[in-house]
Amino acid sequence: MITCRERLLTVLRGGIPDCVPVAPDFSNMIPARLTGKPFWQLYLYRDPPIWEAYLEAAKKFNIDSVMDGYAPLTFPEDSAGQPPKERFIVRRDEQMIVTQGSMRENGRRTWDALVDVFYVDNPPTWGVSPDKVGLGPEPKWYEPLEGVKPVDTGPAGLKRVKELMGDQGLVGVWLTGSCVLGSEEAIYRYYDNPDLHERWAAQRVEAVERRFAQIMSMEVRPDFLCVGGSGTLVFQTVEIFRQLALPAVKRGIELATAAGIPTHVHSCGPETALVKIMAEETSLTVIDPLEIPPMGDCHLAELKRLYGKKLTLKGNLHTTKVMLHGRPQDVVAAARKAIEEAAEGGRFILSTGDQCGRDTPDENLQALVETARTYGRYA
Repeated sequence: MITCRERLLTVLRGGIPDCVPVAPDFSNMIPARLTGKPFWQLYLYRDPPIWEAYLEAAKKFNIDSVMDGYAPLTFPEDSAGQPPKERFIVRRDEQMIVTQGSMRENGRRTWDALVDVFYVDNPPTWGVSPDKVGLGPEPKWYEPLEGVKPVDTGPAGLKRVKELMGDQGLVGVWLTGSCVLGSEEAIYRYYDNPDLHERWAAQRVEAVERRFAQIMSMEVRPDFLCVGGSGTLVFQTVEIFRQLALPAVKRGIELATAAGIPTHVHSCGPETALVKIMAEETSLTVIDPLEIPPMGDCHLAELKRLYGKKLTLKGNLHTTKVMLHGRPQDVVAAARKAIEEAAEGGRFILSTGDQCGRDTPDENLQALVETARTYGRYA
């Protein structure tokens, strides 16, 4: 019997598997909810780390897991030369835990300008201005952050992730990102420094080449490499993406393709223009989540017609209207429609839009998987 891993590899190579693979996007809220623990236990204390909870959820629903960068991969040289930094809890109540980084410089403690907020029942918010959570730039009270479980994020850690994944699917790690501008501050910095744009783009290409060499030197390598980024065309125009991010993305795809390693782009929000660029100007393997209006601008049947022979398309059921608020029969109808629009000839993975909500009913996820396994069979 074909395994989930084999099914996915067949599709990524352009072949026809036994049925359409199915990989709903539920990397965060659903796995955390299934543990029954406060969300901060996973994201802050790594008990368990969120990627480990995801693996359990993938096995529970028996999906064809495409684990795109959920488990971090770091190398010792990544932090070389960086001064040691401590993290402190600067606010704690029933709804949230707020942490702030700090260093000692010249005998005085200095604090990071931004804080991280960990919620009891939602994923964290990173890089928040302290005033947004009722704090000043320097805390009036703080305590050491203790009890964080150690997790190996180096090559040995990736080996363990792959062992835990087994035949349930594929494990990818980040190579570079398609989103350079992801905040208001970054946008101001871009327009205030036009003389630095060319240098920024070149530095990203150099970073891709270094990281690719590091990855290739490992004994156990990832199954694919991630070169996307959430909301690529939300804070960036197509022109800014082309200028700052695309050179490194293209270089990463070139290196991976030459080494026989698939590449993956995840980019929620508007994505049609990005699909066109990836299909016509690169050898990218797979792209998701191809969100439909109003969250995105993708029409699956049209993308399949235009680019379905060049790219593996992965998407695109609505995560709120269908997956969260719909009934199982609504999920079945939407899944059948997606299969009819994009499965012919292969190169399609049935999935959802970006991130299924925390309270998505289990029976809806089960209906999605069952539809792929039955209606998604090839003649």
